[in-house]
Amino acid sequence: MQSIIRHEFQSHLEVSSKTLDSLAESIEAAAKICIKSLQKGNKILIFGNGGSAADAQHLAAELVGRYKIKRKGLKAIAITANTSILTAIGNDFGYSRIFDRQIEALACKGDVVIGISTSGTSENVINALKVATDLKCKIIGLSGNSGGTMNDLCEVNLVVPSNDTPRIQEMHIFIGHTICELIDREFQEVN
Repeated sequence: MQSIIRHEFQSHLEVSSKTLDSLAESIEAAAKICIKSLQKGNKILIFGNGGSAADAQHLAAELVGRYKIKRKGLKAIAITANTSILTAIGNDFGYSRIFDRQIEALACKGDVVIGISTSGTSENVINALKVATDLKCKIIGLSGNSGGTMNDLCEVNLVVPSNDTPRIQEMHIFIGHTICELIDREFQEVN
């Protein structure tokens, strides 16, 4: 068991190092997009499937509540959280439409839409990003593997350099936390 534990930690550290080397500038760019949008009174809409849905809720909570420091609540919505909406859309329109219908209803020009897909090819995520493009939203992706279709739809697609889903998901939440840290500092209340 100890060898498995060590392997998992070592794998995490390797992907973390590669992610830092390849994405530091893109993470900064994504944070700046979020900060500028929030400063203008816009909101951030976040979504994904499975573990990525949980990440969306986690990151929205960090923004609406707080990450580390005292600041005002910021406009963020995880569109993965309302089971009545998800199941109604899924039942009436199909699972591939659960996010794009919500983007259509909730997003406005200048909002930030963050789609999370470890493969970069999740159909319902892609559909929502296309609607967000039509609405002139700023689009950020959190993906892995090669970035998939999301490469063509995102202003910034943060592609974790791995094809191992658990490692990609670990980096997604770490990247999200790093963006929250940068946002916190920008909106910090001065006493």
